[in-house]
Amino acid sequence: MRYKGFTIVEVLVGSSIMLIVVILTLTLYTESNKIAVDQHQFTDIQHNVRSAMYFISEGVANAGVGLSAVNSGYAIEGVDGYSPSPGAPDSIKLMGNYENPLSLRIEKYQGGEGGAAATAFLYDGELDNHPYPPEFYEDKVILIVSTTCPGCFAYRSITNMFGFGEVGVEKINMAPGLSEFNPPGGLVDTGCPIECWEDAAVTFGHVKQYWLDSTGIPEDYPGLNLSLGVDGYLGLASTLYLTTMDEVGNVMHMPIALDIANLQFQYIADLDYDGYMDASADWDNNNWTIDPYDDMAVKLGKLGLISRIRGVRIWVLGKTANPFVGVSGKPSTNIHLYRRPAIANSPMSDQDDRHRRFLVETTSNIKNHSLDFYSTYIALEDAVLKVTQIRRCE
Repeated sequence: MRYKGFTIVEVLVGSSIMLIVVILTLTLYTESNKIAVDQHQFTDIQHNVRSAMYFISEGVANAGVGLSAVNSGYAIEGVDGYSPSPGAPDSIKLMGNYENPLSLRIEKYQGGEGGAAATAFLYDGELDNHPYPPEFYEDKVILIVSTTCPGCFAYRSITNMFGFGEVGVEKINMAPGLSEFNPPGGLVDTGCPIECWEDAAVTFGHVKQYWLDSTGIPEDYPGLNLSLGVDGYLGLASTLYLTTMDEVGNVMHMPIALDIANLQFQYIADLDYDGYMDASADWDNNNWTIDPYDDMAVKLGKLGLISRIRGVRIWVLGKTANPFVGVSGKPSTNIHLYRRPAIANSPMSDQDDRHRRFLVETTSNIKNHSLDFYSTYIALEDAVLKVTQIRRCE
């Protein structure tokens, strides 16, 4: 009688083959999963970088909207090396009317010294040119820009409006207090005489600052008065923020992209007055940034230089939150992949870290500065004459 079955040798061989198949399958699954994890990380930073670039380039393109030509130099302010991290990310601050259109002119201004309550009497018919009802203006923040004194502007909060449809009584009442978030060039309401606010322009002005929190330490950015969990601040390293004001003047820190490793800006302008755009340059912290306490000659000189900026080069670099796990051996020599690349004046790292990177660069033209190359300088010359007729507005 013959018995059917497997010998011990056959069982061992079959088991070995099955074990090899299982191991190969698990290995293939593990490697595929690693690649999927890496690809997911890379997709995330691509999305974050492109979203960040969209917001920043749009903000730069519309800088200065609603501002008079004499104040165009205040539409933009950069900081070279805003963060203490090794890559030294930059920051940019922009000013303009980005939302609801508004253009009013002040005939007479009362009060307001040192941020006290103030009343602005408007020219007849100013409110008739806008479709907003009276209650729309209440608690809104407005930007008041002097047309006679360069550098005199202030953010104030409206309590109420009077004189709709009436002659000789159109006016704006403004609450005490000044902005907690200074526009480019500083808030200089307290240094300007009452005469500077006559014929001043009123708009819904906004300030936007794009900056990278590369450390997650609030104390590294003292100018923003950051507190963890307050006004939107997360305290997470590698987070790109848009700091701005809401419609009633409260400061907000809006995180717009995570896993951002570097943010760099360079500026394109004709600074040697030869009629051609110079090579892009980093922001000159010492010679371009307007200090509210600069004397008039220095202030106007800086204002003229900044007004010549026609475009901004923008670099946004993303970095995966975790090292890539689907690679083996020596990392690629492509520095954009596994080490921080050199961008503008930000140095290249000399260490590979297996974090994958994604870099996007673009140039955004400032529409307002490019409309009429010469009108700004005519307006500046006219402003100097008017200032000397009134008095110095440092």
